[in-house]
Amino acid sequence: MKTAITKLFGIQHPIIQGGMHYVGFAELASAVSNAGGLGIITGLTQKTPDLLAKEIARCRGMTDKPFGVNLTFLPAFTAPPYPEYIQAIVEGGVRIVETAGRNPEQYMAALKAAGIKVIHKCTSVRHALKAEQIGCDAVSVDGFECGGHPGEDDIPNMILLPRAADELKIPFVASGGMADARSLVAALALGADGMNMGTRFIATKEAPVHGNVKKALVAASERDTRLIMRALRNTERVLNNRKVERLMEIEREKGESLKIGDIIEEVAGIYPKVMVEGDLDAGAWSCGMTAGLIDDVPSCKELIDRIMGGAERIIRQRLTGLLDGKMAMA
Repeated sequence: MKTAITKLFGIQHPIIQGGMHYVGFAELASAVSNAGGLGIITGLTQKTPDLLAKEIARCRGMTDKPFGVNLTFLPAFTAPPYPEYIQAIVEGGVRIVETAGRNPEQYMAALKAAGIKVIHKCTSVRHALKAEQIGCDAVSVDGFECGGHPGEDDIPNMILLPRAADELKIPFVASGGMADARSLVAALALGADGMNMGTRFIATKEAPVHGNVKKALVAASERDTRLIMRALRNTERVLNNRKVERLMEIEREKGESLKIGDIIEEVAGIYPKVMVEGDLDAGAWSCGMTAGLIDDVPSCKELIDRIMGGAERIIRQRLTGLLDGKMAMA
């Protein structure tokens, strides 16, 4: 399957593994890339630019295929040394960067000067258009279904993707609710050039996370995520657990007077405890509604091959069969 995204990034299949904190290590990124998708190392999981440089080199030793690095631009009293992270990316020979969080405009000149292609994660059409304006090569359009931060507009992908297709000139991929062949075909039908999967890739053999996390995703239904931090306008979709229930009690008690300090115990320093130690109740950790579509833990190659084979069957058999007047099944 050839799309504008496979051409842009030089990959075989239009499937991207999004950056995920304490998940996007070399093991997963290389496995996705070796399977024909685009693997992504999560830059800020590496605590220093030097550590990121080492992780890039480690990934380079595991794959000769294209892979990228995620840089999430966060509001912080002491910002990470982004120029040094970018230098590590450039010197490591990485030519694809997924940006997320705040507007990456101030770093675009350095990225483009190095010949890096930038795909920015957006939760609205207006943000996607801004990304296009500042020179991003592509965008990842995140619908309300996504894990992590879905923005504040609450627009699901059935509406958001065709709106993006109406407005954008650059390629885009669908993110949020993406898990299988049906997801890919639907995203293409709605105007996207591929799809980005986060939660689905956590439940793979190569994902370097604790087995408890993978088991939790297989066991979860589409009704098991919760939205937190709405009063802070920093909405996050997370998997429900005891700490999340306590956090939501605090939110109800505090109402609009909620401050981040009121819930810091439930949100700070959570990911090593969950992803490395397997403490699922350590706090709030990102998870998409697509957990309801996860029922096994395949290898990345098995998953991507299954998606691409299924997508071809849906398009060639079910959809063309419907046009031919046949009740073809996917």
